[in-house]
Amino acid sequence: MKRSFLPPAVRRWLYLIYRWIGVASCLLFLMWFLSGLVMLYVPYPALTNREALAGQPPIDWLKVHVQPREAEQLAGLPEQPRAMRLEMMAGRPVWRVTGRAGELVTIDADTAALVRGVGSAEAARIASAFGRAPAVDVASVERDQWTVAGRYDPHRPLWRAALKGPDGRALYVSSRTGAVMLDTDAHERFWNWLGAVPHWLYPTALRQHSEGWRQVVIWVAGPCVLAAITGMWIGLMRVRLGQRRFKGRRVTPYRGWMLWHHIAGLTGGVMLTSWIVSGWLSVDPGRFFRGGGPTERAILRYEWAELPPIDVPGTAAVAPRHSVRLEVVRAAGLVSLDLQSPVRRVVVAADGGRTLPNVNRVSRAARVLVPDGAAPRLTRLTAPDFYWYGVDTKPQLPVLRLRFQDSSGTWLYLDPATGAVLSRIDRRGRVYRVAYDLLHRWDANVLIANPPARRACIWLFSTVGIVISASGIVLGWRRMTRVLFAQMRPEAS
Repeated sequence: MKRSFLPPAVRRWLYLIYRWIGVASCLLFLMWFLSGLVMLYVPYPALTNREALAGQPPIDWLKVHVQPREAEQLAGLPEQPRAMRLEMMAGRPVWRVTGRAGELVTIDADTAALVRGVGSAEAARIASAFGRAPAVDVASVERDQWTVAGRYDPHRPLWRAALKGPDGRALYVSSRTGAVMLDTDAHERFWNWLGAVPHWLYPTALRQHSEGWRQVVIWVAGPCVLAAITGMWIGLMRVRLGQRRFKGRRVTPYRGWMLWHHIAGLTGGVMLTSWIVSGWLSVDPGRFFRGGGPTERAILRYEWAELPPIDVPGTAAVAPRHSVRLEVVRAAGLVSLDLQSPVRRVVVAADGGRTLPNVNRVSRAARVLVPDGAAPRLTRLTAPDFYWYGVDTKPQLPVLRLRFQDSSGTWLYLDPATGAVLSRIDRRGRVYRVAYDLLHRWDANVLIANPPARRACIWLFSTVGIVISASGIVLGWRRMTRVLFAQMRPEAS
């Protein structure tokens, strides 16, 4: 008889935990695996930068009479803005200015008037120009399933504009700035009810309470982690190899649904457990992965630069054809104009000369971002690395990667054309990159470069996970019905 090093009482509790928590957790596992496969093909609705550039109308340079310096003064912010952007809005150019504390100011670049709000009629014109189709219905929406995230809070209420067409497309327009915040269509909305919404436990009634939603995820996924680990342990205890096999030289004592559950658990249990644990880590229990990074004061020092006189309409001569956005970028003590179209971008010096950031200047100036770090190791990346990458879209390249030797192990990714900070990650963030992103989304660069192989791997292990979950549900149902029938059966006379 094979002996276990675990005491009988411990083994008994191990079986009880797995048996009863496992029944409920298998229902969640099955839902997570099936919805995760849906998400592999239909992500949650979002307005990507590429979609925003494709929808935005070209800038009418002849109507731009307010220059950046004047727009900054009109914004009336207590400090230098975090961002300044020129775009079209309902046939007129506007400056969109974002303050350091998140203030949102929109200024008509033709008349210098402040845009203090956007009504339904203007929202309809904005949506029609962006979507290239008439807006047939415009309604005010405080919050719905697709705009429940906190990033939309400064723009609420939103205008939801349904566009004419067979795809059921709808655009969400900020009532404060007139910016298009999101686009969705009927296909996305339908499949996300079967994908991201159940997968993330994301119904509006729950998700609108951010901390409450986070606690629900922690306390729902936590027992599932326990069930997965105890299941792995029990599965290994019930395996016999070598000369101590079960009858018929079998390595497992089970048959039928229990055999499927055991074999699938042995072959895919590690993968299932890593998926469940990494999903649980997505909400960062205990805030372990919350990193530091440059302070707001340090970022302001790096970005501070006085705006020179800028002839914005004069930049049209060097701007890409059909430019839809102009960004005023301050970094490393310099000011650049980033002109963007759906297919091309051009960066020019704001002073009309050739004073653009260079690698040495950016590297020296960036030291104020991490003052306790030694001179950074600088690398010019022309291909993604493990921390600068994209799954569905390609990341901006080339970029400058600066690795500091500070206490947090800070890495910065900068735009070599403007010096702008594109991303920052510290040691905890790099651990999170592995613990969540890599283990949960399988987004290693080698798999991202070969989408069919990535999807095949996810399908393979998801199928194993579905077998584990479905067989566990069947076994749990059978056991519960036996217990119920036994209790209902009248005693023998």
